[in-house]
Amino acid sequence: MILSTKNQGISESLTLSIDAKAKKMLSEGHDVIGFGAGEPDFPTPDFIIQAAKDALDQGLTKYTPSSGTLKLRQAICRKLERDNNIVYTPDEIIVSNGAKHSLFNIFQALLNPGDEVIIPQPYWLSYPEMVKMADGVSVFVNTREDNYFKITAESLKKAITPRTKALVLNNPSNPNGSVYTREELEEIAQAAVDYGFFIISDEIYEELVYDGMQHISIASLDERVKNITLTVNGMSKAYSMTGWRIGYTAGPKEIIKVMGNIQSHSTSNPNSIAQYASAVALEAPKDCISGMVREFDKRRKYMADRINSIPLLSCRLPKGAFYIMMNISQTFGKRYGDKQLDGSLSFADALLDSQKVTVVPGIAFGADNYVRLSYAVSMETIQKGLDRIENFIKELI
Repeated sequence: MILSTKNQGISESLTLSIDAKAKKMLSEGHDVIGFGAGEPDFPTPDFIIQAAKDALDQGLTKYTPSSGTLKLRQAICRKLERDNNIVYTPDEIIVSNGAKHSLFNIFQALLNPGDEVIIPQPYWLSYPEMVKMADGVSVFVNTREDNYFKITAESLKKAITPRTKALVLNNPSNPNGSVYTREELEEIAQAAVDYGFFIISDEIYEELVYDGMQHISIASLDERVKNITLTVNGMSKAYSMTGWRIGYTAGPKEIIKVMGNIQSHSTSNPNSIAQYASAVALEAPKDCISGMVREFDKRRKYMADRINSIPLLSCRLPKGAFYIMMNISQTFGKRYGDKQLDGSLSFADALLDSQKVTVVPGIAFGADNYVRLSYAVSMETIQKGLDRIENFIKELI
């Protein structure tokens, strides 16, 4: 019995695997501190939960159009015009089962075998696997920590070939928290227009920006850029609705139609109750978001200051999302017990063994000199976890 050769080559999501391992250890009674979380630790706002209850009471439990209800797609259009200065019509919107599903559908709709997708490195670990599943080829472009891990137009142009089909731009970024300025986006967009490839703009962390930074949707720059851009967003991060699984894509209607056909045969419609609640959420004031962002900001500053005070460790203060890439390269060559640290996997394993702290090895993001820590956990957890990390560093020889 021979299984699919292509799909046997798909890697497990290391972030989900580590989070599951931490939760399992917790359930077994271990005192584990988990920094792997990719979801806010805040509850879904009460008014959204009430909207879901209302939908149940109204009997909205049947199939919807496979690309999402008209009500939700209209709410998304209003949100994009209001918040992002981009005008779309409902037939240029598709609602999917989370932003991850939106991205999967995009790659399936765009790519032919051998098409190349440029991905800045460090990258969210699912991008290359999704490209692989669509028979595409990932082309990684290294970024510099001193530039907050942002791709430049110059480095982008060096990666372009006749087979380049798209660029993935995650802004704000997971795993490194970078946020692009308007000038940086304009230079990147001009390259895409000049060389004729698509921009896949993953904006799921749009609301989580700090230090006076402004999130700018690259599709808002001008009509030429809008016509080659697929903007991805969703409800998971801003509204703490990770389990509700609602994401969406805005883009040229011919691509959205292909994505809709794919979705109609693979998953049918997204959850009907979650769609109703999402439409309510998008039309409401953002008080629930601003309070969450203020708390993330406090944790962000504390975590960065604390990491930079620990010998052998360092980090940049991120400008968005809720992650920090901690530089661990100065620990390489050190030993913990009989284990030598020679990369992010050995660092993470030794830290878990020594202190019961989980971090995500940077090798999963194409950055082996780093590990990723999430500050989407309580301040008490952050303080306790960083105490343990400092103790771990003291144990190295």
